Amino acid sequence: MMSNAGCWKQQLAALAIATSFLAGCATVGSEPRIAIVCPPVVEYSREFQRRAAEEVGLLPDGSAIAEMLSDYSVMREQGRSCQR
Repeated sequence: MMSNAGCWKQQLAALAIATSFLAGCATVGSEPRIAIVCPPVVEYSREFQRRAAEEVGLLPDGSAIAEMLSDYSVMREQGRSCQR
């Protein structure tokens, strides 16, 4: 029985050459692209902000709503800085 090791070596060499040629044709890098998406920041009129401040002032001390609004203001600032 004859050995077919020579055939395998030729096929492996051809595969390696074809792979290197195809890799040279790649138009995209292997690094994943990261898209930065900034959330929209709604602009409120001065009058609306004044009304909101008055309403927040009427809330009891330690109000959960006041704490949530504080978190919201941080998120709005992060959104603004992302858009710059």
